[in-house]
Amino acid sequence: MKLLISLSALLVSVILVQMGIGSLRPFDTISGQALGFTSIEIGFIASGHFAGFLIGCILSPKLVKRVGHSRAFAVLAGIAVISIIAHPIYPNPIFWAFIRVLAGFSVAGCYTLIESWLQAKATNEIRGRVFSVYRIVDMSGQLLASGIIATLSAASYVSYNIIAIVMCLSILPLALTQSKEPALPEEVKYSPLFAYRISPLAALGVIVAGVSTATFGTVAPIYANVMGLSIPQIALFLVMSILGGLASQLPAGILSDRFARRNVLMLFSVLATILCLGMSTPLASGTIYDIPAIFIFSFFFGFTTFPIYSICAAHASDFVKPSNMLNLSASMIFLYASGAIVSPLIAGWIIYRFGAPMMFVFISAAHIVLMFYTVYRTFARPVVAFSRRYAYIPRTSLFIAKIVRGRHKDNGD
Repeated sequence: MKLLISLSALLVSVILVQMGIGSLRPFDTISGQALGFTSIEIGFIASGHFAGFLIGCILSPKLVKRVGHSRAFAVLAGIAVISIIAHPIYPNPIFWAFIRVLAGFSVAGCYTLIESWLQAKATNEIRGRVFSVYRIVDMSGQLLASGIIATLSAASYVSYNIIAIVMCLSILPLALTQSKEPALPEEVKYSPLFAYRISPLAALGVIVAGVSTATFGTVAPIYANVMGLSIPQIALFLVMSILGGLASQLPAGILSDRFARRNVLMLFSVLATILCLGMSTPLASGTIYDIPAIFIFSFFFGFTTFPIYSICAAHASDFVKPSNMLNLSASMIFLYASGAIVSPLIAGWIIYRFGAPMMFVFISAAHIVLMFYTVYRTFARPVVAFSRRYAYIPRTSLFIAKIVRGRHKDNGD
């Protein structure tokens, strides 16, 4: 019973963190447009979040070791609240980019300590169930974050206060739990190019995944606004992509476990390319069976792009020993964040020069590069006979890899 209470507190904190920071990312884009920021400036703000996220993954374990899990969480959540509240005080893109670095650092740190706590509490008997519940909670928080956006007014002091209140609430579950804090797992040293040495294709794939999801999640509201959507409709536009990502996990898992992962990766990249090119044409402004085509396109964008990170992670894990799984995860997070940092800047410049629909041409170009490289790697190295099972992997922190690794062991992988 105590274990259940402890895990419940952690999962409630996860969903509140995701609701707070998850709603801040697209809402900053909406507010930036309302304040007259250029698309380049909005891209710069979005890049700040992922730069902070990468820093948080590296430095937050040291903070947890210094003051413990609960105190570290309170510190990190407090930094996020300060970042959120500070937005309307000085509506300047450079200032916003700086405080978004703080927000990114905070959310990465929060996930690091939450996942280390989960990893310590999850025994082999319940590890698979813990991981499954965790990933459901993670994506549910994204859905609720989009719901929050639908109720907010752009660039409003009150709106940012509402987001800050949600983030403040995330402190309460861990502050009130009577569960004993676990010891932090051994510190992991970064080897940024480890994934590239193991699988160049997987390394490029997670970079493309970062380009796709970061561009869509942070800059796509500009595209939706140009298409004439209101704030509630923009929130629905983002929700549809998340629903698409949820819907694709089972098909992607079945295909990835039954066929060569390179072929599955190629399939999803081809579909993503077709989808993105379709979103860059006037077709996206029409209707399909009386449903706005932009919502259908958003659903299938999530369907085709969200599984790519997990497919690449599964492909790379086929070439490593279990003892190197955590190092592999650390490297893939670094590569993903690298793509996520750069892509909003590039997408913002493309929108500024060529118009909002061209951002999807940029994403499709990334997938075309991945498609050609997939063909090259198919001839460069044969498929391995042994493979681990596909699993959806949230791109949060390093410690989730320990849960994944434990699940593989439990399943005899």
